[in-house]
Amino acid sequence: MPILFPAIDLKDGVCVRLKLGLMEEATVYNADPAAQARAFHAQGFTHLHVVDLNGAFEGRAVNGAAVEAIVAAVGGAMRVQLGGGIRTLADVERWLGAGLHRVILGTVAVRDPALVREAARRFPGRVAVGIDAKGGKVAVEGWAESAELAAEDLARRFEDAGVSAIIYTDIDRDGILAGINWDATIALARAVRIPVIASGGLASMADIERLAAPDAALLEGAISGRALYDGRIDPGEALARLRA
Repeated sequence: MPILFPAIDLKDGVCVRLKLGLMEEATVYNADPAAQARAFHAQGFTHLHVVDLNGAFEGRAVNGAAVEAIVAAVGGAMRVQLGGGIRTLADVERWLGAGLHRVILGTVAVRDPALVREAARRFPGRVAVGIDAKGGKVAVEGWAESAELAAEDLARRFEDAGVSAIIYTDIDRDGILAGINWDATIALARAVRIPVIASGGLASMADIERLAAPDAALLEGAISGRALYDGRIDPGEALARLRA
């Protein structure tokens, strides 16, 4: 069964969704991240995708208190993964020790791939790589800079590193309900042996149907944010379709 990950993006301690990765284009959906996490669990979700947006820009944990509240609320019932501002082995160890199921390394995967390899070695199955791409090129530092590196080339660097997944985000579609870039996402999944999670643009039940298609079986799942918050996707219907 493909996994549908509801997303909690944290900015200044509250749940938001950005448009095209722009911090100034943030819509607040819930001032209580822990309550939002509990709501997702009550809807039947088993996994949760959390991003510290401020942390991604600043290179350190900024919304740590909100993340800790989420883990306290649902960490025993949901598998929570976190990205944003995790740049050192100490960061990885801290968050995994705090009850997270998995951490996502993005900028550091470009800047210091050896650190990713060491983290994956120390914590098998609990380290993922986030690849955020704009026009096919990897973006880093909270999407503010381009690394001039193709997403597929970055993914191949970690083929033998033991990372548990790649979260692939098409920035050009993120937060605008344009639909996931299925062609690029499935092409990436075919290019590497690492499981790929689709992110950016999931818009409607049509995307859920697409996730259930045979060729999408290559994917571990997909992340949904705005479409869930806006009610464009019914959680019960979506989860039932994926189970079927």
